[in-house]
Amino acid sequence: MLFNSSAYGIFLVGCFIVFWLLYKHRLLRVLFLVIASYVFYFYGTFDTAREQPVPLPPLWWAALCLGIIFVGSTLDFFIGLWLDETDDPKKRKALLLVSIVYYLGILAVFKYWNFAADSFSAVAHAAGWNVNPLHLRLVLPFGISFFTFETMSYTIDVYRRQIRAASRYLDYLLFVSFFPHLVAGPIVRPSEMLPQFLETPKADPDVQLLGLMQIATGLAKKVVIGDYLAANLVNRVFENPERYSSIETLVAVYAYAVQLYADFSGYTDIAIGSAQLFGYRLPQNFNAPYAAHNLQEFWHRWHMSLSRWLRDYLYVPLGGSRGGAFATYRNLMITMVLGGLWHGASWNFVIWGALHGGALALTRMWQRARGERVVTGLGRAWGTLATFHYVCFAWVFFRSPTLEHARLILARIASWTFGADNVSLRAVVLIVVGLAIHFVPRRASFVILERAKRLPVIALGLLFAAAAIGLRLATGTKAEPFVYGQF
Repeated sequence: MLFNSSAYGIFLVGCFIVFWLLYKHRLLRVLFLVIASYVFYFYGTFDTAREQPVPLPPLWWAALCLGIIFVGSTLDFFIGLWLDETDDPKKRKALLLVSIVYYLGILAVFKYWNFAADSFSAVAHAAGWNVNPLHLRLVLPFGISFFTFETMSYTIDVYRRQIRAASRYLDYLLFVSFFPHLVAGPIVRPSEMLPQFLETPKADPDVQLLGLMQIATGLAKKVVIGDYLAANLVNRVFENPERYSSIETLVAVYAYAVQLYADFSGYTDIAIGSAQLFGYRLPQNFNAPYAAHNLQEFWHRWHMSLSRWLRDYLYVPLGGSRGGAFATYRNLMITMVLGGLWHGASWNFVIWGALHGGALALTRMWQRARGERVVTGLGRAWGTLATFHYVCFAWVFFRSPTLEHARLILARIASWTFGADNVSLRAVVLIVVGLAIHFVPRRASFVILERAKRLPVIALGLLFAAAAIGLRLATGTKAEPFVYGQF
């Protein structure tokens, strides 16, 4: 049930109507959203299982994936209560360990088993041993990396006594499974969502109008920019880079940078807008990342919910910047390498994480060396240009299916062959538009919202209907999946 599909539109409208019919009945309201979220996840998993080989019939496979969420949520709910009730350090550590082992175990089996088996086999082969790795024929459950991070943050926060344990079982089930953020984030914190579920939601017309605008904006990014660039340039070049010139390959790398931003930030816009229709707030996840003037600022703007999670639950526990310069650089490298591995079980992602970790360490080193000197406007411009190109360089490893493909992409760029017959004018325009929207002032959206609020309801309805029809026509015959759905 992709966000850019008609099925999701029907599902969202149906949920919206039933939810607000039940809004005075708290128990029924929350129960309905939990069931709707489980249906959303089950449907998506079942549909995928019909297209990819899985070890069980699709129906049973979807039930297994849904069971992973339900069992984990139930386990964490009671672990949270027990953590709150006991002061025994050994018991509290044991309870936290049970929660973390459950989710890391799920990730190890579903996401990292084959990667670890292949890596071990390669090392053994290099040592002269003949080892045949055991492969598991498993399809990655939707959003497994996202909901595991969210649930681990809950038990860790309760363990740290930064929050109180959830007292209502259905509220916790909804925190984990709420369908707008379930598949690809934002990675929400329990302190952000659980208090909202305790309150009676308000049908604020301004908030709901903003939600509709964000959904429309997200769909436009995804369908008009992201899908076109993926289908008409990026996929072709990254699958067969040897067929394209330096110019075409370089433009494809720029196109992928824009496609990934349009795709993922578009998903986030739809998720945030969908939640706003029900009176709930999800955290912002993007803030013009390609306008950043250094890599540190880039990670304050790109996938912000993941950046905060890595900072609070990995970088700071490792020691952060408290142990001196070397310890800081080491902790940055470890954090980003593990962050890369979180994205996927592949050496490409490890290299991508290492590139960012190393560059972040160099950025911190440069900041310490230069002190408090003010960066000029020209310096910031050069910094933005250099940061964007370094990020694009790292995206080559992120997007390439293998290290050999990444090598070929970089080799084609360095081959100094010209010609751009395979790059359409529309693709160039969309790349420029995708980058230009990073520099549109944020207040512009508020101006548009204020003007939209002055329109009659009928005019607003016609406007959104026209937008829906236009986006449906732009979608084409098949809705493309979201890139971050694979994580």
